[in-house]
Amino acid sequence: MQKILIVDDDRDMCLLLKRFLTRHNFEVLESYSGKKALELLETVEPDLVMCDFRLEDMEGNVLLGKIKEIYPQVPVIIITGYSDIKIAVEVMKMGAYDYITKPLFPDEILVTIKKALEAASSQDTGAVHQPQRVSAPSAPSAPTGGTPLTSRPATGGTGTVTAAPAQLVHSGDYIFGDTPVFRQLLQQIDLVGPTNYSVIIYGESGSGKEAIAQEIHKRSKRKHKPFIAIDCGALSKELAGSELFGHEKGSFTGALNQKTGSLELANGGTIFLDEVANLGYDIQVSLLRVVQERKIRRVGGTKDIELDVRIIVASNEKLWDAARKGKFREDLYHRFNEFSIDVPPLRQRPDDIMLFAQHFLSVTNSELGKNIRGFSAEVEQIFRNYVWYGNLRELKNVIKRATLLSDGEAIEASSLPFEISHYDKLQFDKAPAAAEPAAPAFVPVMPSRPAEDSFETARPVGDGTLKSASIDAEYDMILKALKKVNFNKSKAAKLLNIDRKTLYNKMKQYQELNNQ
Repeated sequence: MQKILIVDDDRDMCLLLKRFLTRHNFEVLESYSGKKALELLETVEPDLVMCDFRLEDMEGNVLLGKIKEIYPQVPVIIITGYSDIKIAVEVMKMGAYDYITKPLFPDEILVTIKKALEAASSQDTGAVHQPQRVSAPSAPSAPTGGTPLTSRPATGGTGTVTAAPAQLVHSGDYIFGDTPVFRQLLQQIDLVGPTNYSVIIYGESGSGKEAIAQEIHKRSKRKHKPFIAIDCGALSKELAGSELFGHEKGSFTGALNQKTGSLELANGGTIFLDEVANLGYDIQVSLLRVVQERKIRRVGGTKDIELDVRIIVASNEKLWDAARKGKFREDLYHRFNEFSIDVPPLRQRPDDIMLFAQHFLSVTNSELGKNIRGFSAEVEQIFRNYVWYGNLRELKNVIKRATLLSDGEAIEASSLPFEISHYDKLQFDKAPAAAEPAAPAFVPVMPSRPAEDSFETARPVGDGTLKSASIDAEYDMILKALKKVNFNKSKAAKLLNIDRKTLYNKMKQYQELNNQ
């Protein structure tokens, strides 16, 4: 029986999850704090961990990092709130297998858990051992056979079901948008693929950098050799050398056995170093030797190992700028910069949004055994107006959730997360166009005061009664608190002296009143 560890300071939530998962033949362990969870992990190795991001004694990303140090192969699912999309992207990069948002839905939980366990099992039994990938796939894979479903009018839904006007351009497993920008990207991949050049891929988190690296690998003479992906942002300073170069038995405390590093595992093939700018200075020095001499030496070792590996790196900030700031070695930058590719964020190609949405819907239909045909006109407009901070990864997860919740033939706005379906009403400013992909600064910013007409459309429509006046006053107070903390719902709840669940319920109530 597979063991699942649930870490949540909400005892009722732990109890509900335990009852549900026990009915589905899982052995469930509980912990109400991060500290207790770490103590439990010293004696028990679970098959999967479910962890709430906001614990009383430590943040979820801190606990995630400690779990990955103890059991790097164990998948971790983070439970987060609607407002935590950017946080969710961050924890995915740190090693989380996936994240699920509150309120929790049983079917969604079960599907996510089964996929995580299957992924861990397939990794353990793979022909070539690859290090645990510490971020979710950057871009989708093509469905096996068939094309995305063609949309047709929905029955019983509101609005018209619309399909993507463009066509998918399949190239291997990567899905390209049918736009000039992506056709140019495909040409660049075709051009550099057959060479042995080192490549830098620039792009925001979730924009498809790893998938593009895989496409380059598949077009090279190394395509039948290993492709190893490492997220450098998730490697601690202490373990980065061991992970990349390997170590000899007894080379440091805890080195009970000899370990083959990722660079050696990729020998003959390609290694992909995501977020390479996060590597420490000492590791950068060692990497420079690898690039120059094509040799590595394991930590604690005395012999050099010949290496024939192609290095592809990725970053969400320009490495030249990082070099000028002293964060990245300039000589290493020039070694890597034999060729560079810029991946545009999703918001800069709005014509591709519904194209990818339809593809994700087709894939999710196959996974869930559903036959949802498309999206209502309202949903299409919402998708085009939203800024997609998490790019393709965020779009994919939104559609997975919406498909699970939808019963009709079209996905309606009611199936979308609140902060996406009410994006315009919440008066977020659109994110900047960002000439460079560096932009950790894509944070929603509020204008000083929304226009009166926009404000009226955002509030629930009252009927002149005392009850509706009370709702209006409550709405104003909640909106004011949300603005004050830049729509961080946890902070807003503390400001209002209510718990986070109460705030979510209030927001859901306004959504229902608005839809009446």
